[in-house]
Amino acid sequence: MALGQQNRYATVNRGQTIDRAEIDVGLRQHMLRVYNYMATGLAISGLVAWMIAHTSVGGVFFAPAPNGGIAPTALGMIGIFAPLGLLLIGMFTLRSAKASTVQALYWGYVALQGIGLSIILMTYTGESVVRVFFITAAAFAGLSLYGYTTKRNLSAFGSFLVMGLIGLLIASVVNIFLGSSMLQFVIAAAGVLIFAGLVAYDTQAIKEQYYEGMDSETGTKTAVMGAWMLYLSFINLFQFLMMFLGNRE
Repeated sequence: MALGQQNRYATVNRGQTIDRAEIDVGLRQHMLRVYNYMATGLAISGLVAWMIAHTSVGGVFFAPAPNGGIAPTALGMIGIFAPLGLLLIGMFTLRSAKASTVQALYWGYVALQGIGLSIILMTYTGESVVRVFFITAAAFAGLSLYGYTTKRNLSAFGSFLVMGLIGLLIASVVNIFLGSSMLQFVIAAAGVLIFAGLVAYDTQAIKEQYYEGMDSETGTKTAVMGAWMLYLSFINLFQFLMMFLGNRE
């Protein structure tokens, strides 16, 4: 039963009445669990990125490029694209997988994502990375709070956001060959808007997926899947904001 139905009728199966306060407490605990999974994932990604950028471990994944920059090694390329593979696996298996499998995929994803994020630490100044991270965190908090509290149904925006995301991916691939600074600016601006919308949309979707009395297995699985969605929106929002606000080394 969807949360909206519970709030409207305050009933569950077998005609048992549920106190609205009990539902709200359970929902808050569920959302807190989602945010904890997400925050832990961000911490793991950040730790992996820092280790690669600031220790000898980085030499395994990146090497000096002829132009003076950095270039990924063969292992680095595998590490950069591996999260995409895990994400695709997750898309096709999350619904039927056990909670432990979903957790393993999520922790593996956030750890591998740190390899790609380390490029940001090696490209931009530490001060600007910290500044943009906190800007992203503040924006995320506001947008997620809006998605949680608004009475407006955001599901209608889902198709537009997905279409925008597909267009963003296509434009990014095209710009790899064109190298247009103007197109890159448009991509960055569109990326900020799309993922800002996805933060609010995903938060509301996670809220609506909650239902009173879900068992431990379902609760864990639902929480991890929700955290994964919010993690993706946060990371992408951060990366696109870095294009606008980051100061290069």
